[in-house]
Amino acid sequence: MNIPELLNLNEDEHTEFKQAKNTFEFDKLAQYACALSNRGGGRIVFGITDERPRQVVGSQAFEQPEKTRQSLMNHLGVNVSFEVVDSNGLRVLVFTIASRPIGLPIQYDGKFWWRHGESLVPMPADVLGSIYSESGHDFSADVCPRATINDLDLKAVERFRKKWIKKSGSDRLNALSVEQALKDCEAITDEGVTYAALILFGKKSSLSKFLGQSEIVFEYRSSEASGPAQQREEFRDAFFNIYDRIWELINLRNNKQHYQDGLFVFDIDTFNERAIREALLNAVCHRNYQLCGSVFVKQYQNRLVISSPGGFPHGITTENILDKQSPRNRRIAELLAKCGLVERSGQGMNLIFETCVKEAKALPDFTGTDENEVCITLHGIVLNEKLLRLINKVNSETLNHFSTQDFLALSLLSQNEELPSTFRPSIESLLDIGLIEFNNQGQYMLSRKYYAASGRAGAYTRRQGLERETNKALLLKHIKLQNETGASFNEFLQVLPALTIGQIKRLLKEMKQEGLAHAVGRGKYAKWFLKTK
Repeated sequence: MNIPELLNLNEDEHTEFKQAKNTFEFDKLAQYACALSNRGGGRIVFGITDERPRQVVGSQAFEQPEKTRQSLMNHLGVNVSFEVVDSNGLRVLVFTIASRPIGLPIQYDGKFWWRHGESLVPMPADVLGSIYSESGHDFSADVCPRATINDLDLKAVERFRKKWIKKSGSDRLNALSVEQALKDCEAITDEGVTYAALILFGKKSSLSKFLGQSEIVFEYRSSEASGPAQQREEFRDAFFNIYDRIWELINLRNNKQHYQDGLFVFDIDTFNERAIREALLNAVCHRNYQLCGSVFVKQYQNRLVISSPGGFPHGITTENILDKQSPRNRRIAELLAKCGLVERSGQGMNLIFETCVKEAKALPDFTGTDENEVCITLHGIVLNEKLLRLINKVNSETLNHFSTQDFLALSLLSQNEELPSTFRPSIESLLDIGLIEFNNQGQYMLSRKYYAASGRAGAYTRRQGLERETNKALLLKHIKLQNETGASFNEFLQVLPALTIGQIKRLLKEMKQEGLAHAVGRGKYAKWFLKTK
């Protein structure tokens, strides 16, 4: 957005203005971001006064906005983008916060923050209830008639308790009775045992009696031929009793792929444990337990297919699956989150996509999904060793700050595909760290690092083109002609009309670094002169 547009915005539940000339507390920012997300999303603008007529005062808050963006996303579990706007040398910072998922309120530091007038307050109980009701009835929170605590497997409960203690860091959970622990996590209520408790902790006999469709079937097939599977196991047991066993079966035939980078040989598992576990958790959390049919895990030599009864939850499609979340069985998802199996509600699919890109494999495939069934195929073959080498050269700290969109941008560019305009936040961050750049046709491409890692320096030169120096020469020629009064940025746009503002800025930055020209003043009002020796 430009400055006039920002000055004309109304401050309401979707927009917040903060002067923050020097600094601003992260906790307060997170609370405002949480409240905006719960209201459907919005903006937080730093460096502009909140009272009309608004004035640009500039802000130095959050000098590393990319790190702040990542921290907000980690705490809130929703998408966040930012934009830095220059106004006569004054810095204006805008964070844009995405809306909460359908049926899922956002919390920070244990509270569901809400904007009420000029104040931040905990969300009213009636509003909280209405949000939970958006995604429809939560079958997993219903009490199963006639089921009792004796229908639960104590070993499964204890496995859950150990993970819960590790996640929460609270040793007091050890002292609780089984019944009290289950009540504290809302697996059981005063009315009885929930279906969530049966699915996660139920005995075999109890599941057969009350919920026979809560079953996971594993099959291994060595070829595409029809007929009986080479191995088949059916699991109708507490999920906490079978979760590790299913991975063990998959890992028995988990071949390693080898690729060489210089003198070193690296191994990549065909089936990534984290991605497989996340896909299985998604199937258990989001399947429709009121439909007959089992969850199927079908393993082939180079791919794995997980199918589950019921189509996507309300409002979810293959196009928005990374941006929107709508938990069908919220009570199950909450219990899995308590014990750390689910890192952040609704982020499992993002983790699956990120893992595929990190290992340079094909993205998850939802072919076969319809209104009655969700199918996800995870491919195991490394398709792009060159991208794999590039990612391995990026330090782990930088990768930890990548968003899912950042990984997808690298994947698209490695296939020479154009980036959609919605990828703007990722484009800026990847440009800053030097993983992508633009060529002289105005197209984004992977940087010299990618081509160097793949041993294709010649291909880089061919793709980049030789016009970059020509463009700088044209800018330098214009500066020389205007050297008495100085050349303005608007004039540069006329000199190179095919390039964007950002591309010209980067050319000027290179010329400044090379000692060819220098600027007097800041921002778009700066005047450019030849560098004097």
